[in-house]
Amino acid sequence: MWKKSSLVFLLSYWALNAELDSQKTTETDTCFPEFTSPSLDSKTNVIMKGQNVSLICSSKNTSLQITYSLFRHGRYLTRRSGKGEPVTFNLSITEDQELGPYKCKTNVPNCIKYSREFNFTFADPVTTPVLNVNVIQTELDLYVTLYCISLNGSLPINYTFFAKGIAISPVISTYVREPAEFNLTKSNAGEVEDYSCEAKNRLPTHAKYSETFRMPSRGGDGCPLCLQLLLPGLLLVLVVIILILAFWILPKYKARKVMRDKVPRHNGNTPMEAGIYANICANQADKESVPDLEPVPCVSTAQDETGHSEELHYAIPVFQAVTPKDHEACNGGKTGYVYSEITF
Repeated sequence: MWKKSSLVFLLSYWALNAELDSQKTTETDTCFPEFTSPSLDSKTNVIMKGQNVSLICSSKNTSLQITYSLFRHGRYLTRRSGKGEPVTFNLSITEDQELGPYKCKTNVPNCIKYSREFNFTFADPVTTPVLNVNVIQTELDLYVTLYCISLNGSLPINYTFFAKGIAISPVISTYVREPAEFNLTKSNAGEVEDYSCEAKNRLPTHAKYSETFRMPSRGGDGCPLCLQLLLPGLLLVLVVIILILAFWILPKYKARKVMRDKVPRHNGNTPMEAGIYANICANQADKESVPDLEPVPCVSTAQDETGHSEELHYAIPVFQAVTPKDHEACNGGKTGYVYSEITF
């Protein structure tokens, strides 16, 4: 019984396939040559999740009223009619199963044609790329290396480098997450140049550009770029020198100020009266004045109440008597002289 049922099922299946093939052959044979298979296309097959897309189904025959039907995974979605112009199906794709495959069917009396399959692909847009510049300077030339990388976005990513808005490199494609590199040589003397880079992947409408890097001009033997790079270091060295001088000079200044404050000041005779004096040239003072002898300076030392010593300088003037014939009389012709020792 089971074998008989299986045999009947197989015979029915073969008969059905034969009938479908015959019907398809009949439809194909009855289709006139001018009615060709339609084409199904879109502006792009790479999209983002949730993006609205348009599928365009068209036929080369423009004289017939044609019915266009859209299928996805063999399941009917919608239908449009038109004559002489392609029809557009608008969709919103949010899930992977909605990526395709899609097919378009054109139908006229006694004739049906299908298009080829069409599939979409999801991709993530690139983010703003980062541009880095490395410069090596020689006596004659500058060797410039440009690096550009976008940290997000579906691979591969295509990079292009620009100078003053003009492309200076071919398209550089990266299939791994690493920066694109481009080398160029510049003369020391040149105009100011602005460098930038562009990053884009299979989403052509989502290209991103980096910030502009401005390289200063170089004239003669100068090196403005070197000064620009060395300026932070020079400022740091200058700050260190100022700090060293401040910490080295300030203590000495304070010490000298303290020493000056400790030295006694002579206001009248008060400090002098409180001190103890030792006359070093006491013996010279006891001696009689010798004629034609120059005054001999004396040095004394004094100690004040704080115990600090101070040198005191003295001078002993010597007076000589002269005969009246050598010196005119003074004070009414009196020639008497009085000698005294003056101590300064």
